Amino acid sequence: MSDKNIILPAEWHKQQAIQLTWPHSNSDWNYLLEEVERCFVNIAAEISKRQQLIVVCAKKSHVSKLLKHTNINNISFFEIQSNDTWARDHGGITVFENGKPVLYDFCFNGWGEKFTADLDNQITHKLHKEGAFKNFLYSNQKQFILEGGSIESDGCGSLLTTEQCLLSANRNDSYSKVEIENQLKEFFGVEQIHWLKNGYLAGDDTDSHIDTLARFCNEKTIAYIKCKDKNDEHFEALSAMEKELKALKQPDGSIYDLLPLPMAEAVFDPDDGHRLPATYANFLIINQAVLFPVYNIKTDSTAIEAISKAFPDKEIVPIDCSVLIRQHGSLHCITMQYPEPLKQQL
Repeated sequence: MSDKNIILPAEWHKQQAIQLTWPHSNSDWNYLLEEVERCFVNIAAEISKRQQLIVVCAKKSHVSKLLKHTNINNISFFEIQSNDTWARDHGGITVFENGKPVLYDFCFNGWGEKFTADLDNQITHKLHKEGAFKNFLYSNQKQFILEGGSIESDGCGSLLTTEQCLLSANRNDSYSKVEIENQLKEFFGVEQIHWLKNGYLAGDDTDSHIDTLARFCNEKTIAYIKCKDKNDEHFEALSAMEKELKALKQPDGSIYDLLPLPMAEAVFDPDDGHRLPATYANFLIINQAVLFPVYNIKTDSTAIEAISKAFPDKEIVPIDCSVLIRQHGSLHCITMQYPEPLKQQL
């Protein structure tokens, strides 16, 4: 173990900024570009009215026009080429080392070499070089493949993840589970890692990222997707995941408070009819609000009511993410938060 004091802050830690990587015509969004840009504008508006926003884009002039009615003074634009928009997975992951923020730049390989990611894999380094992150140190960790959507931190030494993702082929398959666990403990200073064996979403490209299934809402509470329909293809796997979550222990030995979120009503791609990975677990915690994905379906209102219980002091802001799932992600997937630096420890 490292002799450094390392903390992986929880998402609810006060944030300096959120990153969006903007869709463009040379990405897979080309056939939906106008629609997905409207969604990005809605998200950008909600973030920038509350805190700083970093926008990675191909053309600043184009995106700034789209955002002219937002709080533009809270937005920084960086013209950096990208393959796609999934900032959660190509964005830097911030830890505090001895109280100072350090930006870990892991390797992103398109979720196990499923998609091209050569440009995405350079974004974090370029952002740092261009001064996007005030007072952050940079740490090249390209020897290890890791996506932000695959891990959840409670900020207190516990990490939540899935075996299906972290142990999948074409990521770090030269490492054993024990070796990967040791690496995660070394990187993030965590004491325990909760591995989930079960849980998946139809249409998901990520090999079951944890942020599509179960999320820390505070140190003691985990929100998770619960499927009640025995005829739904997800019922068996999500029921098994629920049993695993019920068995998890906090560092003091107590069980977690579990908050079930409804399994989203089935949504199908209008082009070829395959089921899309609509999930209510893919919310984003920001400084004064929770941006919450909805899909214009019957289960939206129940999900909003459920998540409100976990965040009584934050505004719940529904965001129509029905277009995002057309490319198999949602709201949390397209964002990455960067925490406010801690006061320097004496």
